[in-house]
Amino acid sequence: MLAFLVQRISQALLVMFVISVIAFAIQDGLGDPLQEMVGMSVSEEEREAIREELGLNDPFLVQYFRFAGNAIQGDLGNSYFYSKPALEVIGEHLPATLELVIGASLIIIFLSVPIGVYSAIRPQAWLSKFFMGVSTVGISIPVFLTAIVLIQLFSIGVTVNWFPGDTGWGQWMNEFLTTEGGLPSYGRGDDLVHLFGTWHSGLFTREGLAHLLLPCISLASIMLPLFIRLIRAEMMEVLQSDYIRFARAKGLSAGRINFLHALKNTMLPVITVGGVQIGIMVAYTILTETVFQWPGLGLMFLEAITRSDIPLIVAYLMVVGLIFVITNTLVDLIYGLVNPTVKLAGKKA
Repeated sequence: MLAFLVQRISQALLVMFVISVIAFAIQDGLGDPLQEMVGMSVSEEEREAIREELGLNDPFLVQYFRFAGNAIQGDLGNSYFYSKPALEVIGEHLPATLELVIGASLIIIFLSVPIGVYSAIRPQAWLSKFFMGVSTVGISIPVFLTAIVLIQLFSIGVTVNWFPGDTGWGQWMNEFLTTEGGLPSYGRGDDLVHLFGTWHSGLFTREGLAHLLLPCISLASIMLPLFIRLIRAEMMEVLQSDYIRFARAKGLSAGRINFLHALKNTMLPVITVGGVQIGIMVAYTILTETVFQWPGLGLMFLEAITRSDIPLIVAYLMVVGLIFVITNTLVDLIYGLVNPTVKLAGKKA
């Protein structure tokens, strides 16, 4: 266990080193920092003096090692727009994104596992075919389109005129889809509970959960079909294995075979994909948060690009890279809990 942790930490440090080099190297392509720091009236001589003072004329390696030294101490620079440390700005927006990802992950887990297992056990049932058809369509629909449709169908005060006719069936359908008392589709709401530090959560209030529902469903929609199909495919493969046939020959109940033996081995590849997809969902929040104006990392990153807020962009890339590294390490640790026959070193017992 200790050797594995040392190995994974070494790999994580190497990955973070590569991410830091890439994030630092792309700064030159994002614009001139002095454009955001000084006004147009500053003379060229004064600009050159400021560049010299900030070390912007130093060689690349000198600038990078200075950046890396500050990063190790938790200093990734100050945001030009917010005029405060970039990590502090990220800390203020991170809770909103984490709540969005957690909510979407819970939807994915509680829907994909039973649907995937049922579709594997009864592949010819009409309900299984329905789930597979819906999942195929779901994979093809981009998350921003799902978000817009959800807003049209369920948000407060949106009038839908999707069906022709001012009377009869068309009028009735349009009135049915117009939700006067629907769900909010903008922001996180004002009723937030302070937990600690900069973390203000809406998970413990009715208003906060109402604001969270539509964004979570939108974010989950892009991953849910993938997990349903993955669990179904892996479960069907496991059900054809020799040890499952032996368990049936011994007379074990179908429930014990399906949910104790088969499902447990099905979850190993699902955990592998799930760990990566959770990190990817942080990137997908850019679209979801933009549509719903959700004040998380995704919307902050998009605004930072618009404002050429270079330190904030670099800090975002570093933090998201760190999230990926931590997630993948936790996935490897969970391997040993799900299946004790798999050693953490990667060799089977």
